[in-house]
Amino acid sequence: MNQTLSQKLLRTKPAATDAAHHAGGLVRTMGLFPLTMIGVGATIGTGIFFTMVEAVPKAGPSVILSFLIAAITAGLTALCYAELAFRIPASGSSYSFAYATVGEFAAFVMAACLLLEYGLAASATAIGWSDYLNNFLMHAVGWQIPAALRTPLLESHNSVLRLNPHSFNLPPVLLVIMCGVLLVRGTKESSTTNAVMVMIKLAILSFFVVIAFSGFDIHNFHPFFNTDNSKGLGGMAGVTAAAGTVFFSFIGIDTIATAGEEVRDPTRTVPKGILSALVIVTVFYMLVAVAALGAQPARMFEGQQAGLSVILENVTGKAWPALVLSAGAVISVFSVTLVTIYGQTRILYAISCDGLIPGTFKQIHPRTMTPASNTIIVCVVVGLVAGLVDSTFLWDMVSMGTLTAFIVVSVAVPVMRAKQGEALTKGFKVPFGPYLVPGLSVLACLYIMKDLSRTTYTVFAVWMTVAVLTYFTYGMRNSRLNRAP
Repeated sequence: MNQTLSQKLLRTKPAATDAAHHAGGLVRTMGLFPLTMIGVGATIGTGIFFTMVEAVPKAGPSVILSFLIAAITAGLTALCYAELAFRIPASGSSYSFAYATVGEFAAFVMAACLLLEYGLAASATAIGWSDYLNNFLMHAVGWQIPAALRTPLLESHNSVLRLNPHSFNLPPVLLVIMCGVLLVRGTKESSTTNAVMVMIKLAILSFFVVIAFSGFDIHNFHPFFNTDNSKGLGGMAGVTAAAGTVFFSFIGIDTIATAGEEVRDPTRTVPKGILSALVIVTVFYMLVAVAALGAQPARMFEGQQAGLSVILENVTGKAWPALVLSAGAVISVFSVTLVTIYGQTRILYAISCDGLIPGTFKQIHPRTMTPASNTIIVCVVVGLVAGLVDSTFLWDMVSMGTLTAFIVVSVAVPVMRAKQGEALTKGFKVPFGPYLVPGLSVLACLYIMKDLSRTTYTVFAVWMTVAVLTYFTYGMRNSRLNRAP
């Protein structure tokens, strides 16, 4: 109670804190396979099904390098996540890692980044689901959702906001409601359902790769780099900008770490789940990207809805492959939205347990053993955003949040090593010492961040200002550590 301001900002909670062992806490029900599938489910789908429409116009065929740069950066950070997940097996992901290492204020700012990252990712993914659902209905029954029910109230057209007063994007809202119902029912049921949907997703993407390669044309990769520099995206500048757009799709690494309190033997399972998911995701991203670009010229990606389905229809000249792909996309994007909302609720749960936000977010339903009120609140906010705005500016904002989280996680590794001592030998450790890999991870994240849009930085600055004000007016005073003797 008599702490100075600097002591309050830098205070840390013990790394061994494990709220799951407290009365009324979360229950450990997940093993390695469903945990890995959570990571894959949160990652594969969004980046491939949607963001190629945004990324390919920036980089051209060299978007393959964008995916590779993003994967390498995520790989460096994954090693950092794996070590911290062993040392700090708790919900909250990089928020909990920051709280145990660099202090409460930095942890709260990190929490704000994560809330922005997960909330907008869930909304943007749900919005994209609408396009594939409409494509599926068109091929299956010859009917489309009325335009007024799949058009948002606020829409971006050539960077100008346009108001559609008589429109509302209903399908994303319905998707969020379904995800909310499943998550409230229980973690085990949700993780099992997600694992099934992820296996279907991987089968569908394998189906796409095989058919798309039948129409492969090497000439589609020439010129390899974007030659139009009218927007400053020629050459490697376009590659970096596209990497920033697709980077958010590696959010699955962070999502795995949010499940630390619901995993059996988390000190071993979480690091394995992180690294396994990263390998699966990288392989599928590269295969699908090469196949898609080989089957369709880069210029055709811009503005294309349900792009992968259209590619299959153009390659085969038949509707049934597009129907299969659209059905798979509807299922797979459901799983992405499900686990992204799941991650958001678990981060809010961890923050609430620490007293930095109201206690409503940590209340566990006695029958389902899930944070039901928390889940309902998240779904209402995500659903409203998805129904009222389009996703044009959301992708880069999610990438900004993800990159910031990855930087903090990388910095936390050497801090944790210094706190616990180099004598520690048990468990997973980042190779080549505590500085090389984390340092490369930070530099790679900064390299990608430099080409994000000015709008992204402006919105991010406003959000951070709100977060800082919230901490000083509520969080610092109500922190559990502030009440500690």
